[in-house]
Amino acid sequence: MENSSEDYRIQSFDVDTQKLLKTALKDPSSVDLEKVSNIIVEQSLKDPLFSKEAGRICYTIVQAEAKQNNGTVFRRHLLNRLQQEFKEREEMRKRSLQEWVGYVTFICNVFDYLKVNNMSMVALVLPVYECLMRLAEPDALLNEEEVDCLVLQLHRIGEQLEKVNSQRMDELFFLLRDGFLLQEGLTSMARLLLLEILEFRAGGWMLSSTAHKYYYSEIAD
Repeated sequence: MENSSEDYRIQSFDVDTQKLLKTALKDPSSVDLEKVSNIIVEQSLKDPLFSKEAGRICYTIVQAEAKQNNGTVFRRHLLNRLQQEFKEREEMRKRSLQEWVGYVTFICNVFDYLKVNNMSMVALVLPVYECLMRLAEPDALLNEEEVDCLVLQLHRIGEQLEKVNSQRMDELFFLLRDGFLLQEGLTSMARLLLLEILEFRAGGWMLSSTAHKYYYSEIAD
């Protein structure tokens, strides 16, 4: 844990906040965990790189708290704050695409890391699906940043999500297939990303090495 500030990208915070987060990672019962959850969520909305790592921070705090006193205070505050942002997601998307993409990345990251008895957290399944469905709607598919976010999240948690609710995954992929086939105005990169994710799921959440070479040489070009 000596490198925690590097590992968890918390060196971008001011000194007091860094100290608070480092303490939360080791001794969660000694700090205000509601404040900690708010800091993590707010930074995830602002910093795209942090939002990709923040699930690990949450996981470490949850584990430390469980070990310390079998507590779930941090998890409760985190879920409350995520729910609050979820209710206002449409306003968030209108206000700032970066915040919206940061939020989706973060909630998917939390879904990936936080488990209860080795099972995905039921409370997150609906909001995660709703966010991904929103990214698959026609206006979002016209935006490369949103398509990129959607495809990255499906690579990361698609298989886990499908195990929890395969019907919603079918619905999501109907939207993606229709978008790919019928929607006008898609950029060539968005079209490539959609085709790749359609193939990825069709292959049992894997790409053949030939397909991998094809897509990733195209993306690199």
